[in-house]
Amino acid sequence: MWISSALTRRDFLSRCLPANLAAAAGARLSRLRFAAAMGGGHALAPKPSHHPAKAKRLVFVFLTGGFSHVDTFDPKPALAASHGKPIPAFGLRPDEARSLPLLGSKFEFQACGKSGLAISELFPCLGAMADELCVIRSMHTDIVEHFQATLAMHTGSATVPLPSLGAWLSYGLGTLNANLPAYVVLAEHLPYAGAQVWDSSFLPGEHQGVRLLPGPRPVADLEAPARLVSLRQMEEVLLRDVDSAHFERRRSDSRLRARMTSFETARGMMREVPGVFDMSGESGRTLGAYGVVPGDNKSFAWQCLAARRLVERGVRVVELIDTGSHDNWDSHGDMETHRPKALRVDKALAALLGDLKERGLLEETLVAICTEFGRTPWSDGGNGKGRNHYAKAFSCLLSGAGVKGGMTHGATDEYGANIVLDPCHVHDYHATILHLMGLDHERLTYRYGGRDFRLTDVAGRVLNPILA
Repeated sequence: MWISSALTRRDFLSRCLPANLAAAAGARLSRLRFAAAMGGGHALAPKPSHHPAKAKRLVFVFLTGGFSHVDTFDPKPALAASHGKPIPAFGLRPDEARSLPLLGSKFEFQACGKSGLAISELFPCLGAMADELCVIRSMHTDIVEHFQATLAMHTGSATVPLPSLGAWLSYGLGTLNANLPAYVVLAEHLPYAGAQVWDSSFLPGEHQGVRLLPGPRPVADLEAPARLVSLRQMEEVLLRDVDSAHFERRRSDSRLRARMTSFETARGMMREVPGVFDMSGESGRTLGAYGVVPGDNKSFAWQCLAARRLVERGVRVVELIDTGSHDNWDSHGDMETHRPKALRVDKALAALLGDLKERGLLEETLVAICTEFGRTPWSDGGNGKGRNHYAKAFSCLLSGAGVKGGMTHGATDEYGANIVLDPCHVHDYHATILHLMGLDHERLTYRYGGRDFRLTDVAGRVLNPILA
């Protein structure tokens, strides 16, 4: 929850920082545009969008395992009233179809913010930011297994690994700061489908996500072995000359260009990354709002603060992956396990939204909070306390630049089992994100193997009712 307090000298100075960063970002952009106008330019130089858009950056938050829509953002009083009533249900496979008892939510919902958006007790801090949230209650996907559904939420494909959303945005828009990757992934643990979820696939390699490991050294081998500035400068010039001569004879090799670009980014990271992850300049008020304690360099709270600092410095896409393929939101045994998972992320996510808003960054930053699928309205069998995977209906969120806050889109039936209003496939979710970032999902294509590929395949529609 974002709490205002008396303005201290430290707070005043910290609030001056965005203006200074904006000026520095302007200088970086000028250099990038100049490079783009000269001999081939930088591989990640900024590109014009298809149409004007408020959103210039994306923070993509993935809550791994499939959180339950009927326990978080889609209240169902009738489900609670019918608790224990057996209904025709189905499991992961067709031969598992049988009657199972409905499982009412044990979590209370309340109307939050001026909008009265209903959010469960699992997310009290996000509830305080309700007027900034758009809850899409009619999400659906194609396959109800973690690996495939996670792949689909990231790449639009549940079967064949294709370029990720972040890679498409890097390819379509370029970067705002060539000294940092265009697409950064903060992932303490590997998710389902592993590194495929941030891969560039057939897109040029420079658009692949760069995974940073939360901890004391998010980037390994960051310090240059050459300590003398003059020696380091001579080393850089020598490497640049050798690379240039090598590239001139192999201009058609896209992998070589990607590798050279990665080396250029790595040199920039050596200069900028230490400052990105140095939280000593953050006020006590800011650290407290996120829940970052002294010595913390790994928690989800620290990752959310790091995400703000990365987008502040021009990173186009920052993804936060909450937990990995184990010990996540996959609550088959008992829905009570949702409590510690929500406690881990709720305060930090609310602080991220509040911090971005206070600094004027939310007006240009789109925040997506999603999962791979929902959970069944009936119990998973056994002790009757957990829920199975569910692909026919679930909830995801959008907030920030270009999105109406304090609203819901779509609806499910009285039990949360079937969509009854405005279905939103994963392709529609992606099409809307691209639109908000200034890209037409039908025009953002890449020719590979004789076919024009796109993130949304041959489907996808923009959710116009949620656009501000």
